[in-house]
Amino acid sequence: MAEAAFVFCAGGPARASLPALPDDVLVIAADAGVAEAERLDFHVDLLVGDLDSASPEAVARVEASGGSVQRHPVDKDASDLELAMEAAVAAEVRRIVVVGGDRGRLDHLLGNAFLLGSERWAGIEVDAVFGDATLHVIRDDRTFEGAIGELVSLYAVGGVARGITTDGLRWSLHDADLQPGSSLGLSNELVDTHARVRLEDGVVLAILPGVDA
Repeated sequence: MAEAAFVFCAGGPARASLPALPDDVLVIAADAGVAEAERLDFHVDLLVGDLDSASPEAVARVEASGGSVQRHPVDKDASDLELAMEAAVAAEVRRIVVVGGDRGRLDHLLGNAFLLGSERWAGIEVDAVFGDATLHVIRDDRTFEGAIGELVSLYAVGGVARGITTDGLRWSLHDADLQPGSSLGLSNELVDTHARVRLEDGVVLAILPGVDA
């Protein structure tokens, strides 16, 4: 059983480096995300979605290589990425890295980011690479890497994030509360190659945009 999963979604290309995952990583493509998985030379174990954007040739390649295809109706109550996340959870992985791009519709990009903070994935370590940006979902306590001087922004999702304390950032927080929609966590800066964020309650998205201020 795989310990981790790459979940590829649309909007590519992903330009930031992908984290290293075990060799037995499960690879799931959400509809048109199959193109990004193939571009990065990953074998797709599962292609899921309504498949209105994945090319018939890509679908055929997944099936020919031994991968599975789960086709859903176009009229559905979940996005293709949400279905792919649910498939990864069903496979009992302990870590998920979502990979996609920052092109296309703003509502899709925001929806994807908010989706990753859902309580449904509370027992799983979730990260993402969207274009140049890297995103980390933080619950309780997490340490992440970056270059000294690199920008990082912290956003509360799903409610107030309480009792936040940071290490390795230029402007530290000490037992602070972060409200959804607040700019308090915007455009901080790494002063070390590792930063740590701890919180007593809630969910925080740490976003390293991968570009200069």
